Amino acid sequence: MFVEVLAAILAAAQILPITIPFGKPRQTEQARAPITVWGPRWARACEGKDMEWDAPAPPVRVHGNTYMVGTCGISALLISGEEGHILVDGGTERSADAVAANIARLGFDIRQVRYILTSHEHHDHLGALAKLRQLSGAQIVTSAAAAHVIATGKPNEDDPQFATFTSFPTAPVGRIVGNGDQVRLRDLMVEAIATPGHTSGAMSWRWMSCEGGVCRMIVYADSLTPVSSDKYRFSDHPELVARFRESIARSAASPCDILLTPHPMASKMRERFAQGKMLLDMDGCTAFAAQKSEALDARLAKEAAAK
Repeated sequence: MFVEVLAAILAAAQILPITIPFGKPRQTEQARAPITVWGPRWARACEGKDMEWDAPAPPVRVHGNTYMVGTCGISALLISGEEGHILVDGGTERSADAVAANIARLGFDIRQVRYILTSHEHHDHLGALAKLRQLSGAQIVTSAAAAHVIATGKPNEDDPQFATFTSFPTAPVGRIVGNGDQVRLRDLMVEAIATPGHTSGAMSWRWMSCEGGVCRMIVYADSLTPVSSDKYRFSDHPELVARFRESIARSAASPCDILLTPHPMASKMRERFAQGKMLLDMDGCTAFAAQKSEALDARLAKEAAAK
């Protein structure tokens, strides 16, 4: 009996009309500026331009919702979200238009940028903040030490490069954060890592970015280089050296799948983009920290030998 009923149902199904729901089927969004194509394109455009801060570069999707939107010589990163975006750094005053153009080139609206986060308080990274804030209406998020510099356009006197500092347009700071604080925007969360040394207000950042079910921890590690004006001696400032070493240790200890830096050359970004594949490097942060530790030791040894 059961077999007969099942046969009747199947027979009826063959003559019933097939119905299709109204509307078009949902289309899968194509990746914007995928690294497989745009990474090599960025590398070609920036060949020999590592030190050219304002040289325009195409945008590149680093991973998931994270995009490189800066220039050949200075990084700026866009983290896109469902209800707004986060921009990390902006570059020089002259590169503000290039950053805004890259955001638009990706198909995003700069007016949807809600927060602008900062690395360290020098004009080559923060000079564009005033205009980018004007274009977006975003809130600037930074450290306490950097807030004074951004608000006044003048350096802190404890900056090792104070004597060679270049001023930049001022901008109001919306929020001050410290180590471990989080900046949240609906589906986005970025964590602050205090890394003073290169400057007293230097910040690094980390966040999780997912693509096709694969999530990676991205770390935007600040410069951590012991450079200064000619007469400055790090050995005369033991407290700064101690903070420097703490910052290097924090960078080494951070979970880290993809390392990015304010100066692309510091993390060999051009060479990595040229390969056209994910920038995955599980040892990237520890190697970066070791390099910076060696540089600090070398600088202190050089100062000791010059006495």
